[in-house]
Amino acid sequence: MSVVRLLGFTTMACGCVSGRYREAGTEREITYIEEKGNACPQVGHQRNQPVSADRVAHGFAGGAAAQMS
Repeated sequence: MSVVRLLGFTTMACGCVSGRYREAGTEREITYIEEKGNACPQVGHQRNQPVSADRVAHGFAGGAAAQMS
């Protein structure tokens, strides 16, 4: 288990809520699906699971409509 710092939350176009975190020791950023949207068709979006880099097209591209808070 590593220590992480919350960077913010984003509501994706599919309705899922993602959270971005930074690992303290490595400065690596990790994105998790915090809550799955009711109408989300993406099978890869599972609650409390990390989102891998190959899923960037599913809503984590820069310039997303919802801004980090």
